Amino acid sequence: MTRNPIVHTHSHEHSHDHDHDHHEHHHHHHDHEHHHHHDHDHDHPHELPEPLRSAQSPLAAQVGAGKLLLLDAPSGIAGDMCVAALLDLGVPFGAVEAAIAKLGLSGYRLEQKAARSGAIGGSRFVVHVDAAQPQRDYATIDALIARAELEPNARELARRIFRRLAEAEAEVHRTPVESVTFHEVGAVDSIVDIVGAAVCFDYLGASVVASPLPLGRGTVRCQHGLLPLPAPATLLCLRGIPTYDAGIEAELVTPTGAAIIATVAERFERWPSLTPERVGMGLGTRTLPDRPNSLRAVLGEPSATATAPALASHVVLEANVDDMTGELAGHAIEALLAAGALDCWATPVTMKKGRPGLVISVLTQAARADELSRALLRETSSIGVRRIAADRVERPRRLVRVETTFGAVSVKVSEGDFGPPQIKPEFDDCARLAQAAGVPVREVMRAALAAYEASAL
Repeated sequence: MTRNPIVHTHSHEHSHDHDHDHHEHHHHHHDHEHHHHHDHDHDHPHELPEPLRSAQSPLAAQVGAGKLLLLDAPSGIAGDMCVAALLDLGVPFGAVEAAIAKLGLSGYRLEQKAARSGAIGGSRFVVHVDAAQPQRDYATIDALIARAELEPNARELARRIFRRLAEAEAEVHRTPVESVTFHEVGAVDSIVDIVGAAVCFDYLGASVVASPLPLGRGTVRCQHGLLPLPAPATLLCLRGIPTYDAGIEAELVTPTGAAIIATVAERFERWPSLTPERVGMGLGTRTLPDRPNSLRAVLGEPSATATAPALASHVVLEANVDDMTGELAGHAIEALLAAGALDCWATPVTMKKGRPGLVISVLTQAARADELSRALLRETSSIGVRRIAADRVERPRRLVRVETTFGAVSVKVSEGDFGPPQIKPEFDDCARLAQAAGVPVREVMRAALAAYEASAL
């Protein structure tokens, strides 16, 4: 019988409090050694005075709709640095704390604290683990997030990020995804960081752009020895993501940070054309030899005079097939959407020698083009995929949960400067409730629209 692999969490920014000493810790920082960080009563030279801890007023929900959110990562990214940067930007700490509480975890507490990295002030996001934690595998964690009463967009984003992380770890250990097991303390860190980040991105509602990522060299010590940097799972999470050599021996991008930024960023470029409005700084605990250990979150309006980005934000993938039945094509479309395609469709065509065929097309974020290309080749009989660079103009959208006599329905509201908003109940919710009530789907959809209109008055 094979043992489930234990994920070696790389949390080079967390400081954990423990009131007991019978746990092993396997969190690794920006160097080659294993470090513990315990809070004590003495003053820490990097802490900021109490009056500086509320530098910016809280932002309102969905304030980023129609705007750009840049994650500028000159010293990399980890999960807690990401949450810290978004909290420092103005996402209310209470919104994150309340969402994490809905997961039903215990034995931990959260803290947003002010600190410095070099001459730069910012925030840290700290998970204090105060009690023993059960060992959790990916299937358990996914179920935990799936049943939590989070905002639908935040919940699904958190599940996508965790799936990406678990798939990378599974590939490293050559084991089924569901069997990937997270170390006791590491599981709490990863869950909190990923769900916290998802809640922040959903709260802001902005389109996310990220800078290319610096990768360090050397090794990092984990439970079973040394791993090369970039860590194997980090590298797999970053497939399709532009990276460059940071020139230092340090772990700059952790697996959790890689999974978050690779999932949320619509494109990667050095600096997008935008007018900055707010800036948040998320800090790590390690001191780097040549740069502040910080992640910068910049919220702003896209520039009206922006030129085309260096990298297209999206890609259309196409594959020609002439030997697939309609059932197989339909299954392929469903599989591609489940794999993360933004849209997928089939177009009938006439191919060489008059043979009828289909073009299976996929719209995806540019950062996920490699991943979706593999899925397209796996799910169809095609032996090649075309890639067409594309940019798109999007209406800002949000999900609103409304109550009807049939049950709760999510309603997608697409707004922006494009005329009256588009209001559309989620069909899957309506179909499920209609089947349970024995009524036509259109009745549930009408009830959902009426409930939304009533709530908007």
